[in-house]
Amino acid sequence: MLDSTVAQLARALAARKVSSVELAQGYLERIARINPALNAFITLDPDVSVAHARAADARIAAGGGGPLTGVPIGHKDLFLTEGWRTTCGSRMLANFVAPYESHVTAQLKAAGMVTMGKMNMDEYAMGSSNETSYFGTVKNPWNTALVPGGSSGGSAAAVASRMLPAATGTDTGGSIRQPAMFCGITGMKPTYGLCSRYGMIAFASSLDQAGPFAKTAEDCALLLNSMVGHDARDATSLERPREDYTRHMAAAPADPARPLEGIRIGLPREYFGEGTAPDVLAAVEAALAEYRKLGATTVDISLPNVNLSVPVYYVIAPAEASSNLSRFDGVRYGHRAAHYDDLLDMYKKTRAEGFGAEVKRRILIGTYVLSAGYYDAYYLKAQQVRRLIAEDHVRAFRDVDVIMGPTAPSTAFAFGDKADDPVQMYLNDIFTIAANLAGLPAMSVPCGFDGRGLPVGLHLVANYFDEARMLDIAHRYQQVTDWHTRRPTGVTA
Repeated sequence: MLDSTVAQLARALAARKVSSVELAQGYLERIARINPALNAFITLDPDVSVAHARAADARIAAGGGGPLTGVPIGHKDLFLTEGWRTTCGSRMLANFVAPYESHVTAQLKAAGMVTMGKMNMDEYAMGSSNETSYFGTVKNPWNTALVPGGSSGGSAAAVASRMLPAATGTDTGGSIRQPAMFCGITGMKPTYGLCSRYGMIAFASSLDQAGPFAKTAEDCALLLNSMVGHDARDATSLERPREDYTRHMAAAPADPARPLEGIRIGLPREYFGEGTAPDVLAAVEAALAEYRKLGATTVDISLPNVNLSVPVYYVIAPAEASSNLSRFDGVRYGHRAAHYDDLLDMYKKTRAEGFGAEVKRRILIGTYVLSAGYYDAYYLKAQQVRRLIAEDHVRAFRDVDVIMGPTAPSTAFAFGDKADDPVQMYLNDIFTIAANLAGLPAMSVPCGFDGRGLPVGLHLVANYFDEARMLDIAHRYQQVTDWHTRRPTGVTA
């Protein structure tokens, strides 16, 4: 069952071909065997997981199960999960046990999904390689000398290595989509505000958004059906009618041979220039050729301000991080320095000990750009350019239905390659950041391999609230290709 998708597991559970307890125990056995080499999990509680699976089996037996009841899932370790340790990959919260449930995990729990553990991540979601975690690096299951991407690296590595069929992640500037590419799986972020941020430990509040990891677009649609929903506890949560994100997939196309007839794919010239590895571009071009066979047409477009995404992001995100992380002071919860002279000294020593280097770097940058004399020059200007980037996309979607390009300019890189050069690390998210700045839905799907046998991702961006069509466009591609079915060998065999 390890290669089964969420949809396949759901059908097997509903038909009583397998029990949730059997699934949970099977995945726990695999986790025990595989995880020591990959370090994808921070916290496991097998007894609790099996108890949840037993409850799911009882629910199915009583006829009350839904499409996700009994399916295992892991949660990125910044979602508060009641009774589970929730660390955010930081020493600051190394022993913090969540007293309540986040909205997203509560929704999935109510759907009957079985929590298998909490996933490793870059500290406070700040990183593109999963090298900043206090609990050690996550290894890429395709090659353990390489990074899995970040910040949701643990979630992506666990799904790719078949330790889980699905996992949650969060995406602030590409933290779902980039690790999805590096690990060869499907990952998406919805329109900003569709998934409540209540109970998500905040990095950058105007950018953070929860989303799913899975093997397929169909699985992501099934998970998204339960993850979304208005939440009055989150002021940015959108109140919209519920929709079925699988509805286009279930509809029979007019021409089965050309199911995407009439779909217009925008190709931004800014995403196909210098700086992207040739074998990444070759895989993306091959995927676009497949889309043309499916009936879609490609349209050359321009997003003239998109090249400013990285500098804009690295003003806005650190500024919001500086504000959000001020709560971690050792007074109320989390790490507190053992020895200090007075209150101010306790603050200093607690934060110096509790935060890692990358988190401190972003706090300092954020405090600087928000300071008097620099706010107008940096933060305010960044917000103005952010609006221009969003308007570029709004104009583009008048002429196209979806925008495509590479998810990242290169495939997974070695540990340490970019750790000493923050700017090079930040540039790894150059193709994904704009969707967060604009609040648009976006996803990455496997579309091939580079010359080293490492996965390449195709990046899709859709208009606001057009998740169902974007997921269907990805699904039609996955119906005629098998890149998403490939799994790493070696340590994950």
